[in-house]
Amino acid sequence: MDVFGGAKNCPNETVWGPQASFRTAQRSLIWNVPTEELPHIPEHWFNYPEPDPMYNYVLGLLYVFFMFFSLVGNGLVIWIFCSAKSLRTPSNMFVVNLALCDFMMMLKTPIFIYNSFNLGFASGHLGCQIFGTIGSFSGIGASATNAAIAYDRYNVIAKPFDGKMSKGKAFLIILLIWAYVTPWSLMPLYGYWSRFVPEGYLTSCSFDYLTKNESIQYWVGTMFVICYCIPMSMIIYYYSQIVSHVVNHEKALREQAKKMNVDSLRSNQAQQNQSAEVRIAKVAITICFLFVASWTPYAVVAMIGAFGNQALLTPGLTMIPACTCKAVACIDPYVYAISHPRYRVELAKRLPWLAIKEAPPPSETQSAVTETTATTPAE
Repeated sequence: MDVFGGAKNCPNETVWGPQASFRTAQRSLIWNVPTEELPHIPEHWFNYPEPDPMYNYVLGLLYVFFMFFSLVGNGLVIWIFCSAKSLRTPSNMFVVNLALCDFMMMLKTPIFIYNSFNLGFASGHLGCQIFGTIGSFSGIGASATNAAIAYDRYNVIAKPFDGKMSKGKAFLIILLIWAYVTPWSLMPLYGYWSRFVPEGYLTSCSFDYLTKNESIQYWVGTMFVICYCIPMSMIIYYYSQIVSHVVNHEKALREQAKKMNVDSLRSNQAQQNQSAEVRIAKVAITICFLFVASWTPYAVVAMIGAFGNQALLTPGLTMIPACTCKAVACIDPYVYAISHPRYRVELAKRLPWLAIKEAPPPSETQSAVTETTATTPAE
């Protein structure tokens, strides 16, 4: 028997496209879903009872919070980094691109909020396709941009004399990022290899990882490698190299100071402030942690859905990855504000009512190491 009470004589019947058919087209509403929308929803979710409305209301309110803080924070980052001449550097072009991805991610939240307060798949198939497409562009774009930032930071820190990024090269890398992102974001929209379908409480949408066929499994496996493993490997590799460089540099300074019979080779002012190298290490760890926290839940859920025990994927559990991604998109711009002195200076100039007290940098010609540390963002 299938979950709707009919004989399940064709286990791979779930299809999509203009010729899609669904054996329950004439049945009553399920999970508050109109019958004409049932072909677009994986049957897996109907194995569970309809969630308590309170869960949807709480998530809807949470997304209102996410949307407000992310749009304001990332909007300020984009505005100030683009308008302030001192911040228009090649490295900061990646910062703006990452903030743009986070900003874009929140443009789809009104669909989620609308669905949540209407207790389900209220925006229908069209809303789901818009939600999934924007989510793919912003999510994959953010992961690729983080990998580009890691590459840029590695070159500047580990190769200070020949690793400087030009604006032309930074612009080319950003174009390559979006060229890399576009096909993976559009293929599910056109039903090639996969499709965008509702998940969890049917209030958010992602690519299909539940339909048991080879096409979906190939898609999930490819996405796992292309959009998660490769950016993650680049981020871990480049930042581990930066941390290793920092450790070796600090060790060399201590050994040289010992040979010269002095406590430190740093000036008194440098001793009073945290060294640039230590700040680099801390920001690197933050970046890695936030990237893992935001995208690993999605990767794990998708792999379980395609290759593992789908019974583990309850509606409530699969809402966690969507929340972690939105939370990190909210955190990013405020990490910029904490780690970037020049950003805080420009913010204080333009919005004095925020009462931000930040002294201008002592020199506009800081070393590459100091500037790179100050401009390193997190994902």
